[in-house]
Amino acid sequence: MHTAAGSQARLPIRSDMDLVWVRQHVRQAAAQTGFGLVDQTKLVTAASELARNTLVYGGGGTMETEQLADGGARGLRLTFADEGPGIADLEQALSDGFTSGEGLGLGLGGARRLVHEFGIESAPGTGTTVRVASWVGRPPRPREES
Repeated sequence: MHTAAGSQARLPIRSDMDLVWVRQHVRQAAAQTGFGLVDQTKLVTAASELARNTLVYGGGGTMETEQLADGGARGLRLTFADEGPGIADLEQALSDGFTSGEGLGLGLGGARRLVHEFGIESAPGTGTTVRVASWVGRPPRPREES
């Protein structure tokens, strides 16, 4: 079970400038947690894509960061939430190559591959919440064969 290890922050996502703040905050939080440069970059890239989705598709929302502890392991959880229109077809939205033409072109599937844990809750009319977590020193998740 993952327990919060403190150092929680909540940032608004309402403008392109907020996307810059999100990236900077995630980079700083990842460095403070002990992530190496490559893993920091993966987490910042995933956060950038998810924050842009929150702004563009959800009409804005928030990102929360939370440091985690699991035994001796340290990690970081990011939660992106909006009250937008929601996602009608989660399976399609998570599939490789699915893009609406915005963002980095990674989509949700690409962001999912950059982190250790990925969860999404969404339905039409209910908004979307995406939670991701990465752990210091853990190998990446195996690529799922289709």
